[in-house]
Amino acid sequence: MSDNTFARFGVPTSLIRVLADQGITEPTPIQAATLPDSLAGRDVLGRGRTGSGKTFAFLLPVVARLVASPTKRAPKRPRALILAPTRELAGQIEASLKPLAAVAGLRSHTVFGGVGQNPQAAALAKGLDVLVACPGRLEDLVSQGLCDLSAIEITVLDEADHMADLGFLPVVKRILDKTPKNGQRLLFSATLDRGIDVLVKRYLHDPVTHHADSAQSPVASMEHHVLHVAKDDRLPVLVDLTAAPGRTVVFTRTKHGAKKLAKQLVAQGVPAVDLHGNLSQNARVRNMDAFHNGTVRTLVATDIAARGIHVDDVSLVVHADPPAEHKAYLHRSGRTARAGAAGTVVTLMLDEQRKDVRDLTKAAGIKPTTTTVDPKHPLLSELAPGERTFVAPSDIPVVAAPPQQAKQAGQGRRRSGGAGRSGGARSGAGAQNSGGQRQGGGRGRGGSSNGSTQRPAGAGQRPAAGSQRQGGQRQAAQTRTQPEGQGARRSRGPRRASSPATRG
Repeated sequence: MSDNTFARFGVPTSLIRVLADQGITEPTPIQAATLPDSLAGRDVLGRGRTGSGKTFAFLLPVVARLVASPTKRAPKRPRALILAPTRELAGQIEASLKPLAAVAGLRSHTVFGGVGQNPQAAALAKGLDVLVACPGRLEDLVSQGLCDLSAIEITVLDEADHMADLGFLPVVKRILDKTPKNGQRLLFSATLDRGIDVLVKRYLHDPVTHHADSAQSPVASMEHHVLHVAKDDRLPVLVDLTAAPGRTVVFTRTKHGAKKLAKQLVAQGVPAVDLHGNLSQNARVRNMDAFHNGTVRTLVATDIAARGIHVDDVSLVVHADPPAEHKAYLHRSGRTARAGAAGTVVTLMLDEQRKDVRDLTKAAGIKPTTTTVDPKHPLLSELAPGERTFVAPSDIPVVAAPPQQAKQAGQGRRRSGGAGRSGGARSGAGAQNSGGQRQGGGRGRGGSSNGSTQRPAGAGQRPAAGSQRQGGQRQAAQTRTQPEGQGARRSRGPRRASSPATRG
């Protein structure tokens, strides 16, 4: 038997087969470091950068230990709890968990805000072995008596540092206070700062700490470049980079910036979708599915989405807006060079951002190559090699339009000469306007594929996301309630959901 196999650590054979079916045959450093202790029932504090394999590092012991436990699932009383800061990350964890749980005969479900709680409450009422949850919605379900955490045998905190960044620590503490004190607890984080230290001291018992790699040491296969651009060259440079073959993730600081940039790219012929907290859950799923299946090659996202984008073949990450601090830079950059693959990270820098970018890269522990470029600079072809391809905006499929909007729009889009603007002067809207209508507010019609804000023309109809009904449940403006760090720009619609249940 090889010394570098999952069997060596005592992982059950049935689970090893599931991993092998996915092409996973050897543990990553964080898995090799933590599995012996977590499978033995010890509390574990694991630090490893994003993309290092932390998900299976805790899913394998969770499933293995539940299978070995004599307890049985009971209504409203899950046996294991996995807390995640965002709905995207919770969804990724559930997707990785499902095949493991299936062979083990375990039942799992995910709960998060922004959607109706009835299906989540129903799943809890039937009985669950593993509950994957975002803190805000879970606390709501507990307070309503729909979930009882007194039978939790194993608790996992994933991306604990991000939960601290989002202000979830008070909620997390209240949740952990309701779990048995003698239960096993596994905490995984890219960084171990003072906020995380509070959780460790209060809730972990004699934990074993493992540092698979430094949070300030990007992998050797990740190249970092800073492109110094003039303000008018920022969009053309982004268009050139994203028109190259392969998947690209572009990050902006704000939700409005992500929505606007996605429209700008679409208007220039680059299939793109956005991902941010102002999208409904259905729109988020549609956009991520389009990115996963190749319908679009470019995803424009905010920092909050950085933790939930787990795609192994992203070849390029672009910081269209330099992040506010170095941890965000590292987590954004972690979208590429995953699972041992190579990747390139590009930061666009305007004149007034030079000091901020210099301080940022120093704090992140990297030494990027800085180059002054224009849209014709040959370095762009080196950073994103391959032939640039463009698609007429009217031919880009609408992947994010809510069904009612798509139905009213005929075939899901209106053909309006959105590609015919000169110089891209107002290309930010991604669609032509009539009557001098302001485009930035999300009323663009026609060429945009970014259907999360697209509205059909005429008759003053405004089928805003906040007025949709799904399964009889009113979706109360759920697209505007996710935490984003930066101040949220409100999208149209008369209602705003304020319940903490929609957070996370």
